[in-house]
Amino acid sequence: MGAEILFYPTAIGWAHRQDAETNIEQYNAWQTIQRSHAVANGVPVVSVNRVGDEGDMKFWGGSFIANAFGSLLYKASHDEEETVVTEIDMARSDYYRTHWPFLRDRRIDSYQQITKRFIDND
Repeated sequence: MGAEILFYPTAIGWAHRQDAETNIEQYNAWQTIQRSHAVANGVPVVSVNRVGDEGDMKFWGGSFIANAFGSLLYKASHDEEETVVTEIDMARSDYYRTHWPFLRDRRIDSYQQITKRFIDND
């Protein structure tokens, strides 16, 4: 609908008692889906996540900027607050949308079933 950039502010973290392997897997899944939003929409994505500890949670930080192809332009640390200015070439979005029109070939006629919470056989 004309967006030129997507921002995803989040406050997601790990429980202190959770194992490192699960922590890495969860962070990677979060980053993958955010980068996928960039690819699907053909626009840069800025994903910002809180850092620090609160109660039993360690917020994982790891904020990042991805271009319209999902490539990382910047990735913050997992432990420190950061303020960063990153130049984004907004003209590249037109290039990506022209050469990889990801949403153009959707089959929206088949979406009706996924608009229901439960898919029945009726």
